[in-house]
Amino acid sequence: MSTTTTTVARARLSAGERAVAASAHAVLSIWALLVILPLLWTLMTSFKSTSEIFASPFKLPAKPALENYSSAWTTAGIGTFFFNTAFVVGSALILVMLLGSMCAYILARFDFPGNRLIYYMMLGGLMIPIFLAIVPLFFVLQNFGLLNTLPGLIVTYVAFALPFTVFFLYAFFRSLPNEISEAAAIDGANEWRTFFQIMLPMARPGLATVAIMNFLGLWNQFLLPVALNTNRDNYVLSQGLAAFASSAGYDVNFGALFAAVVITVAPVLVVYVIFQRQLQGSVSQGTMK
Repeated sequence: MSTTTTTVARARLSAGERAVAASAHAVLSIWALLVILPLLWTLMTSFKSTSEIFASPFKLPAKPALENYSSAWTTAGIGTFFFNTAFVVGSALILVMLLGSMCAYILARFDFPGNRLIYYMMLGGLMIPIFLAIVPLFFVLQNFGLLNTLPGLIVTYVAFALPFTVFFLYAFFRSLPNEISEAAAIDGANEWRTFFQIMLPMARPGLATVAIMNFLGLWNQFLLPVALNTNRDNYVLSQGLAAFASSAGYDVNFGALFAAVVITVAPVLVVYVIFQRQLQGSVSQGTMK
């Protein structure tokens, strides 16, 4: 009797699991279509002329208009904005990963007066909305002569990305065994060598994950550049794209506009595709720890 009941319960459980799995796959498939189809439509539209876009927005272009990309890159200035963004985001990412990993390591591995206070202040930085800091940031950068400059944006990006980086890496450094650093000290390694050659490589899963997240957030940043950088020569992609869309009034080259959108989105997709496996491995290893 009990064996039969157990078999029936297992069969019901298996049927329930299959139903949940099927529902989850259906929802994920719908979500994937909602994300992928607009991207494909944007890519297709970037090869069409303005007249083709309004005549048949969902039809393939009769002849790919490759000049849309050259027009967006040169005429609209997207090329300059692209290199500005690459410089600002690349510099900020290097600085925030270096400073954030060092700060997280010290807070996680060393006990000293004020350790917890500094850590909680870092956490407090995560709770400050960006728009509340715009006015103070404006006057601070103005006083230091960094307003409307790329170095000013770099410093600001680092300041806003640092709390999240420290918070994320703190747990990774905290989970590393003390025996390894003690063995390195016995072998004569100083703290700098222990950090850069031993502990930092061991935290590679956390570094990979937080670096990708910071890159996505900084590359797509819009509010800070708009408020703190009004010099057109120093525009980043988000500003340049908005300026391109609004500067022509009603006479917008929509083909070039969509090409500019593709140029803006492409680096994010490329970075994700390249580091997808590493990101998945980072999350799984971090979970196992």
